[in-house]
Amino acid sequence: MLHLTFNNAIEAADTERRMITGKIAPYGEVGYTSAGPVVFEQGSISIPDITKIKLLMQHDTNKPVGRATYSSDDENGVYASFKISSSSRGQDALVLAQENLVSGLSVGVDVSASKQMKGYLSVTAAVLKEVSLVESAAFDSAAVTDIAAAKAALEAAKTKTTIIHTEMLETETETESEEAVDTAPIETLELPAEKLIEAAPVQAARQIIRPSVLDSQTVRTPITSMPKYTEHKIKAALGNQDSMLYITAADDSFSTNPAFNPTQYLSEFITNTRFPRSAIDACSRGVLPATGTTINVPSLVDSNGGLNGVAPTVTVEAEAGAVSNTGMVTEYLTGTVSKYSGMNTLSVELLERTNDPNFFAELTNQLQVAYMNATDAAVIAAINATGFTSTSVAATAAGLISYTAESTANVYKNSGYFAQNFVGSTGIYNLLLGAVDTTGRPIFNAYQPNPSSLANAGGMVSNNSVRGNMLGLDLYVDRFMTAGVADNSAFILAPEAFTVYESPQAFMSVNKVSNLQVEIAIYGFMATIAKIPNGICRLNIT
Repeated sequence: MLHLTFNNAIEAADTERRMITGKIAPYGEVGYTSAGPVVFEQGSISIPDITKIKLLMQHDTNKPVGRATYSSDDENGVYASFKISSSSRGQDALVLAQENLVSGLSVGVDVSASKQMKGYLSVTAAVLKEVSLVESAAFDSAAVTDIAAAKAALEAAKTKTTIIHTEMLETETETESEEAVDTAPIETLELPAEKLIEAAPVQAARQIIRPSVLDSQTVRTPITSMPKYTEHKIKAALGNQDSMLYITAADDSFSTNPAFNPTQYLSEFITNTRFPRSAIDACSRGVLPATGTTINVPSLVDSNGGLNGVAPTVTVEAEAGAVSNTGMVTEYLTGTVSKYSGMNTLSVELLERTNDPNFFAELTNQLQVAYMNATDAAVIAAINATGFTSTSVAATAAGLISYTAESTANVYKNSGYFAQNFVGSTGIYNLLLGAVDTTGRPIFNAYQPNPSSLANAGGMVSNNSVRGNMLGLDLYVDRFMTAGVADNSAFILAPEAFTVYESPQAFMSVNKVSNLQVEIAIYGFMATIAKIPNGICRLNIT
């Protein structure tokens, strides 16, 4: 949900009743908020409970100075009044508003509905969350119309009387919190001028204390756009002192004070090792047993894809003829369990003195990525050692289309399963992306195929994805395939024809006491079995 803050002017500050009033949200005007130019439509701001809205200093939730007591809404905007607390921070807020040092009310809202217009965001629904005292207003129409406190101060000076609020006489241990704003009238004591001598130390002490909020005031720059910057750049060159405040470079800078410009290191980590295991994703998957260094799967199919075993037969016999009796003979297909592992050695200094926890996260990620790359390359090598090769074709789009059509039919004929996946190299990926027909239109990456026919709808190969579609087959791009468009740079398979059995990955660390180094290792086990070799067809280029 979008959260916006924008400023409006205080319309009245009354120190006697400790009230501050002003327009907190104009309707139909452009204001520069924390999210840029915004216009609030009439009735767009809701206030579920006005008494729950606190008045803060500079949007600091730890510095409440009052609480809202009243709000109203008309065609011009939303207005509100705030009762200021009797704490010293509340007194400071009144002084700042009275002296026009803070003349703005900055409102924070949560936007629940909006629409982007030309040059600004139009808000149609928002909820008021908080209001803060700030230096100046962002809306020209929200001008100060009355400062009741200033008039009261002038009248007090004329009659040579003063008003001392009871909270000014509190001890130095008074609380700064705004737990609850007292809405009852504040007890006051009026003293004639001749009695002011006794009260002078208390009153003077209150006058010379500068409000702590002044320490956090910042200059509001008038530069809100490139045209404004150009304007003040020209004025500064012509000698305008105000523009120089915003444009002219300082005499002292980071170039003359490099000791105060430390290098900052970001937590992001750059790597080119993250790739998916496309070949493994294209195969069927199995769970590796917890024990054993080999696994066996009974099958009628031998390792060369032929029927080395014997399958039952059914024949047509004459009436009362003998029934064919063929016993089934099977053999085992064997997969060897291999270990895949990698290790990184850390010094104890790096382990204990690094102040960036992202190091350990990235070390773990990189070990995992290395494991994935190694196992994916191993599966590709195993597939290239089995299956059958297609009729040789040209290294062109027409050649790939011919290879796909022939191989899809042969996979089904030889295995009884349908070919589902096409795995290709980055060279194949490049060819598919650039393939065009005789009119120059894309064949495989046309997002809007020719509506008058089925032309240019041969697949969906995207520039920003290694997954797609190739003549009805699921496309997988794998960088570990044979490079370019060459023999074994692609294969088509039925997933049931090749299974990858894999154990969970495991980590171990060994502390080498002799040199205070720590070894972080990753390892896992995997076995592969070509269950139906003739369910895999490898690309053969002329």
